[in-house]
Amino acid sequence: MVAGRIVQRKFLGPAGQSVAFLQPVIQIQCRSLSTFPARQDARSSTTSPSAKPHPIDPRWLTLTKRRLGRCMMFGLKPHQIDEAGKILQEIARDWRGLIAGSEGFLTEEKRTALSRHNVVWGEMDTMLTVLKGHVNNVTYVRYAESARVNFMRNFALHIDPEHHKEWMGSVNNTGIGLIIRSIKVDYKFPMKWPDKITVYQKLVRDPSSLPPDHAAFELHVMILSEAKQRPAARVHEENVTYDYKANRKTSSLPPFMMEQFKQMWALQEEAKRTWQQRILDIEGRVRALELDSWDKADAVEDMGSAAGR
Repeated sequence: MVAGRIVQRKFLGPAGQSVAFLQPVIQIQCRSLSTFPARQDARSSTTSPSAKPHPIDPRWLTLTKRRLGRCMMFGLKPHQIDEAGKILQEIARDWRGLIAGSEGFLTEEKRTALSRHNVVWGEMDTMLTVLKGHVNNVTYVRYAESARVNFMRNFALHIDPEHHKEWMGSVNNTGIGLIIRSIKVDYKFPMKWPDKITVYQKLVRDPSSLPPDHAAFELHVMILSEAKQRPAARVHEENVTYDYKANRKTSSLPPFMMEQFKQMWALQEEAKRTWQQRILDIEGRVRALELDSWDKADAVEDMGSAAGR
């Protein structure tokens, strides 16, 4: 949709006098990729009562930085520049939680499956040149495999050490272990070397809703590119529990596993609410800066001064 408005611009004339004129500005409004409505009136750090937490666009970080950059290029007052800096610092510190946590992934260090894992040159597709190539598609399945092993080890070492032997048995296939039933990879963009990845997992279904004789669980895996700060791939996998001592599939999920999965599901729901609210708060603060700079009715762009030249 095309819309127009008038912006007042001021310049210094040849003799140093201030010259002002009105200039029409044509705006093309497209569907916003951010989470916030393009014209929502939010002049404080609080969000509208009608605003509800929801997932964000994968490019939200980039779009938010661009919005702040536009405000600063237009001209901000010192206290507004300070506010923009605080927002950028918050995003730089917590971007993984904002991206992954808002979807329910648990981003604490003790639950992270792979943290800033190096992408090596040998994982690039050898059929293409380095300039045009990308990480081979099969490599993402290997990332998910390594993450799955660390998923179980994290329970053994950090989350549920009382059942250390049982959790490690699932890794070493000496007790009740895992057999992958299916795996699906959705590639989001062609990741290239050099880069690093961080991998998070979350349960797809509430364990309490599963029938008593259900001996499988599904995981959603997010593979984050540290360089692009967005998901490079998403993996959906279904794992079946198998008793390697009895050489048969178990009749249900082991009690120690079911108990931890129930707690994990509750934490996922809490993380989703917490991080989505953080996003709404940031959106409100960014929108307030926009409405107090380039997007207010009497906006006057700071073009600098020719004095002293």
